Amino acid sequence: MRTGNGLSFLIVLLGLVFGTVLPATAAPDEIYTGAYPGVAINGYDAVAYFTENKPVEGSADIIHEWKGAKWRFASKENRALFAAAPEKYAPQYGGYCAYAVSYGSTATTDPSAFSIVDNKLYLNYSSGVKARWSKDIPGYISKADANWPQILAGK
Repeated sequence: MRTGNGLSFLIVLLGLVFGTVLPATAAPDEIYTGAYPGVAINGYDAVAYFTENKPVEGSADIIHEWKGAKWRFASKENRALFAAAPEKYAPQYGGYCAYAVSYGSTATTDPSAFSIVDNKLYLNYSSGVKARWSKDIPGYISKADANWPQILAGK
């Protein structure tokens, strides 16, 4: 199996073939809504990652609209928490894969491949990508933080 830049190239290549990665030259939506059009983070409850430390599917009946996306929640309490402080609960990089953003691209995410670091939610493409990302979280966050504005601008 490839590592480092080879792995990121493979992820980007496979993503382009299957439509799950956007090259850095195409401006993605600020909030990832690819799997369920208009619905943030694949319909999972962003607050539950913090309160239950696991992915929990949200209900289509309990939503809050923020930044052009519908956010689903498992409970009205979680919706209220999110509505009061969305930046506290929303995943970093709009819900795109944190590892991919660190390489200047975007990729879909697996709801179970997540980390909470310094009270911020980060999602990853898969558990394998999360394992690689976990080897240098501060370094990847630094790179992703630097890349995210340019990715949003489509540069």
